[in-house]
Amino acid sequence: MLFKRLVVLTLASFLIIFACGKKEDVIKIGEYGSLTGLTATFGINTDRGIKMAVEKINQEGGLLGKKVVVIVEDDQGKPEEAATAVTKLINQDKVIAVLGEVASSRSLAGAPICQEAGVPMISPSSTNPKVTQVGDFIFRVCFIDPFQGEVMGKFAYNTLKVKRAAILRDIKNDYSVGLADYFKDTFTKLGGQIVADESYSEGDIDFRAQLTSVKTKNPETIFVPGYYTEVGLLVRQARDLGFKIPIIGGDGWDSPKLVEIGGKALNGCYYSNHYSPEDTSQVIQNFVKEFQAKYNEIPDAMAPLGYDAAMILFEAIKKAGSTEGAKIREIIAQTQDYPGITGKITINEERNAVKPAVVLKVENGKIKFVETVYP
Repeated sequence: MLFKRLVVLTLASFLIIFACGKKEDVIKIGEYGSLTGLTATFGINTDRGIKMAVEKINQEGGLLGKKVVVIVEDDQGKPEEAATAVTKLINQDKVIAVLGEVASSRSLAGAPICQEAGVPMISPSSTNPKVTQVGDFIFRVCFIDPFQGEVMGKFAYNTLKVKRAAILRDIKNDYSVGLADYFKDTFTKLGGQIVADESYSEGDIDFRAQLTSVKTKNPETIFVPGYYTEVGLLVRQARDLGFKIPIIGGDGWDSPKLVEIGGKALNGCYYSNHYSPEDTSQVIQNFVKEFQAKYNEIPDAMAPLGYDAAMILFEAIKKAGSTEGAKIREIIAQTQDYPGITGKITINEERNAVKPAVVLKVENGKIKFVETVYP
């Protein structure tokens, strides 16, 4: 009986050691995003970009001699689910770093958990300044809203030559509220006038009351810094009410679903974004071709941003020669002129990316490049 017990204990010990050895054969990265819900294309296309980066790094031999595995959690586009997802990734899955989120409200829900745990987090595309202010373990590879707001404020005043603008902001989203404020600040400093500032909430489907109110103020453009689902509906309703003016917005518009929802109503509308698939850069064209071959569609900005976030993280792990959070954090903070798909990326002292923006135009169902604006 004693011999049998010793055999069982020895076997159990062997299995534990074997399991631990198996764990060390991979490097686990966490990812959280809206794979379902009202902004599902954000999460899906970010995930596709990250998957392309993981494939590339594993084909090259992985990191530190180990295969990279990404554990993905769907937060359904809800901040409370984002917090739950990040907690699980860190406490249960024991990931060494986190990629996500796209929406600033959800990044602000997940970032404090990463900061407290000392786990580096890189947001591919959350543009609200508050995100990286959470702490020194939180980074992003996109420009921030003060720059994006300035870009569209100047574009409205200098390029579109309008002097009277209205704003329709989504009060449920930190992204939309902040971007509206930065646009307003730039536009008014240039000499423009904000004649109306109305609000709605993510999930709304009827914007006629706000638009009717705006129409009485006779604006020359409407700035709508929202997400593509509401924007598509809102623009259609604006055209139904007789608005012929250009409607403009930010990177939250960027989705293959935008034109599907808004249709012809979007003709003559403009928005700021992180890159243009029309860019003739060989790096961008190679990425676009590879993405199209895999997913049979042209990538929106979320895919290359997800790719860039993952590749900067992988580069940091490689240079750190370690999976320790503090060491990885230190290397990410030193990122200088990283040749990303969305442009050269330098991480500044506030852990934000310094990089250009592009302005795009919707024209007959196509998204056309208009101009590049440098910081």
